[in-house]
Amino acid sequence: MGSGGLELPPGDEGHEGNSTDTPPGTVSLARPMETTSIGPELDWDADAWREVRTRAQRAGRAYIWLNLVEQRMRAVVAAVLRPIYEPVHGDDWVVAAAGPAGQEWVQRAVAVREVSRRKGYLLDPADDNTLSFLTLPQLRELMVQHWPCFQPYVDDRRDVELALDELEVTRNVVSRNRALSEAVLNQAERASARLLETLGTGGDVPSARRLPVDAVEDLVGDRYADVVAVHSDRVRLMRQFPAEDIFGGARRIDAVGIGLNLLVQNFSGRRLVRLADAGCRVRLLFLNPASSAVKRRERELGMKRGELSRAVEMNILHMRRVRSRLRDPGAFEIQVYDETPRFTAYLVDGDGPDGVAVVQSYLRRSRGMEAPVLVLRNGSRVVKPDERDEGVESGLFPTYREEFELAWLDSRPVS
Repeated sequence: MGSGGLELPPGDEGHEGNSTDTPPGTVSLARPMETTSIGPELDWDADAWREVRTRAQRAGRAYIWLNLVEQRMRAVVAAVLRPIYEPVHGDDWVVAAAGPAGQEWVQRAVAVREVSRRKGYLLDPADDNTLSFLTLPQLRELMVQHWPCFQPYVDDRRDVELALDELEVTRNVVSRNRALSEAVLNQAERASARLLETLGTGGDVPSARRLPVDAVEDLVGDRYADVVAVHSDRVRLMRQFPAEDIFGGARRIDAVGIGLNLLVQNFSGRRLVRLADAGCRVRLLFLNPASSAVKRRERELGMKRGELSRAVEMNILHMRRVRSRLRDPGAFEIQVYDETPRFTAYLVDGDGPDGVAVVQSYLRRSRGMEAPVLVLRNGSRVVKPDERDEGVESGLFPTYREEFELAWLDSRPVS
């Protein structure tokens, strides 16, 4: 007799669940599945793992942005509303600020805070307050309810609300661990950056106008020296960081390589003329097209004899034509070197803290378009307080800048 008062059939073959001899009122038990059929269903192939990693990476990036925005919103709300309500209501100032319209969600936050206290979830005493348990929509509601208090500090309420609307989709997806598309992630990153700037936390990295500071770089940049991006080839670099973004508005360009195609073939001569006439100083260091190093490189790449040297020579001639159109040709220097080429580097504003560099190493069987690319930001490495006096290396940018200067001293000018 079962616990519910129903008789369970015996396990012999004469009384199986589908037998017509089962007494009335009995409950049929399904036979267990064969264990051999579970294995293949639980197995994840390479495509499944790739999809999981992609989802985790996108969700992680989105979470960092949402965390930054929420912390900033919490700080802004506290800075504006606490001086108004705390003198009268004390620790319950958030409850008072929510008012009758927000009683339901603010009381829920109070309850969650009490549960977190009892279970030991409050690891930092600074979080032991009701404000820390408000969600992003609730923080937004406080700001909207008291907009006259925030108006002196925020230019446009519509901009704030539009950015928060765009973030709401991402917040729901991340909180429920669902798939986040790349388009939605990009939208969330743009909205977060715009909102943080509106709320007065614009990045203080000078090169941010050329290469926007990423949330991940801002938080864990010290793990990667000054490398802010890695691309498997130059095509992927150009999709995310076009030549106009790299060189446009530069006040100094130093480049070394074989043919410097990234600059010569992807940035127009007219733009170079305008940059130079506006005060930009340019130093271009090509591999000598008549050197034996060019011939060795042709053999490595399986190119026809003279093919690479002619391409380099054409690039040099093109830059000479650009130089001839300048009011101050001395600001546009072209030189060649005869050594074995080791890398190509484009140092933009490399003499200041706002410098950006694009660096590629030469591989034996890969052309420059196919080689991996590093993007470096000068002076952006996060130095922790306990490292300031330990002579911590500043990153890769100074290394390539020094290599360029040494190569420049050993080269000769092109007339």
